[in-house]
Amino acid sequence: MASELPDLAVTGSTGGLGGMVARQLAGLGSAQRLLVRDAARAPELDAATADVCSYEDSAAARRALEGVKVLFMVSAAETEDRVQQHRGFVDAAAAAGVEHVVYTSFYGAAPDAAFTLARDHYATEEHIRASGLEFTFLRDNLYLDFLPLLAGEDGVIRGPAGNGVFSGVAREDVARCAVAVLRDPAIHKGTTYNLTGPEELTLAQAAGIITEQTGRTITYHPETMEEAHASRASYGAPPWQVDAWVSTYTAIAAGEMAGISPDVHGLTGQDPISLAGFLARPQL
Repeated sequence: MASELPDLAVTGSTGGLGGMVARQLAGLGSAQRLLVRDAARAPELDAATADVCSYEDSAAARRALEGVKVLFMVSAAETEDRVQQHRGFVDAAAAAGVEHVVYTSFYGAAPDAAFTLARDHYATEEHIRASGLEFTFLRDNLYLDFLPLLAGEDGVIRGPAGNGVFSGVAREDVARCAVAVLRDPAIHKGTTYNLTGPEELTLAQAAGIITEQTGRTITYHPETMEEAHASRASYGAPPWQVDAWVSTYTAIAAGEMAGISPDVHGLTGQDPISLAGFLARPQL
């Protein structure tokens, strides 16, 4: 029976962020319902049950969400119809009687954001607001976890970011913030948190830190827009995806990734991890 199941639901538990959140909640003794596409892939955690659904299947989502009060909604994989998927899932949550959605958004989410995917996050936020559900938005900056992966095999990070700065945040910090909200959601209703690291860095500075910490020589080449599109043409990706890749860098150039927020410390009581600190930690 739905009433006998946990009233906290967590999506994305087979992925990076959702998996961290689910494991931390289990470690704290919180009962949770893991919403997954494949029950066989759901992590085996204490006080956790698994329900099968997807963002695309509204009927299955509504069934899986029956009896849920608080929903941790990790944004879907990047696809051209991601906003449509999000809207359908939010509608299913509202129809199922969910009361509060905690959504992983993006720093600077706005309808005219330079980073095209930040526009998708803004559209999702607006749909959640319009649904009547209580909400908390976690707007994370670029993941520090992702930075070393930006470099090609030749050790060069290429992109049209100019000398703009970003305030990257460790995924681990985002997970700890999410857990803090999910443990006591009522006091976070209607709040948007900006999750950043403790420093602003240019990509050239980040490349220097990665070099120092890993021993791999990493440099940054500030591409022009023409160079950026040309260097990504060989991947055969659709135009929307290339635009998303390139606009990650143009958003930095435009200053939309800049600024240091106190919210990680405010939510967790701990200072956020720096890039050097992140790279010095054992990587799982």
